[in-house]
Amino acid sequence: MIWQGRFDGEEPLFHRVFQRVREENNYDNISTDDFVLHGFAVDEGVKRNKGRVGAKDAPDVIRKNMSNFPVTLPDFSLLDFGNITCEDQDLENTQSILAEKVSKALSKGGKSLVLGGGHEVTFAHYSGVRKAFPDKKIGIINIDAHFDNRQPENGVGASSGTGFWQIAQEGDIHSLHMAIQRNSNTLKLFDTAHQFGMKYILADELFFENLPSVYQRIDDLLDEVDVVYVTICMDVFNASIAPGVSASAYNGIFADATFMHFYRHILKSQKLVALDVAEVNPSYDIQDRTARLAACLVNEWLMI
Repeated sequence: MIWQGRFDGEEPLFHRVFQRVREENNYDNISTDDFVLHGFAVDEGVKRNKGRVGAKDAPDVIRKNMSNFPVTLPDFSLLDFGNITCEDQDLENTQSILAEKVSKALSKGGKSLVLGGGHEVTFAHYSGVRKAFPDKKIGIINIDAHFDNRQPENGVGASSGTGFWQIAQEGDIHSLHMAIQRNSNTLKLFDTAHQFGMKYILADELFFENLPSVYQRIDDLLDEVDVVYVTICMDVFNASIAPGVSASAYNGIFADATFMHFYRHILKSQKLVALDVAEVNPSYDIQDRTARLAACLVNEWLMI
């Protein structure tokens, strides 16, 4: 059993997340403001992107690390719809399946939470948001060292690095990419970002004294869109706190006060309807550090 933790009592003041999770398969049982969880147990896109596979095993490990967090809101409810897996290496069909499930959850008034899996989850999750809100302007905040706007290779298809290229093919893109690393993106990828109108903040710009400017950049995006989707690639973090990823970063950012200030600023937006964490790779993790960090980041949304 994945959802288990310390039991202190049945009274609501004692509750931890595992006591408020309900495993579900009927989307008609979703109520407004329920958190609706899907696991994207897929890393076919990482494989296609020539990365280190293993992220498909992450959703259950992240669940385990979420279980024991205290519940802080009286009406908190989390519905777990299980994992989606990739059959016969058919990533495109798997992405469509997740998109359909996310759309159902959002159409019922739920808040979509997805545990990756590789960052190929981005196109799938975004597609579900777009399906649920076809007439809304969708904003994406991507906390990642990479733009993930690579054009798919002939004969390979979509991958964990092509999500924003795919999104841009469907129309105007409204995105803010935070913690972009200069040494992790070629000039071609920077050029593509400019061509698509992808706004970004370099990792070097994320320091405490610069928070007013960071807040303004976030607010500029929030003001111009109707709904917001946040995606976090765990390889954005320093290898010392997130060793279990496909592409570890010696100079990645830390989940320090600066990060938590702007991250919570994003989470407080009433426009936020969907969030995912991607690229946790348990095969390379140490003492569940990366999975635990991912769980903590998810839990921040559960407490807002």
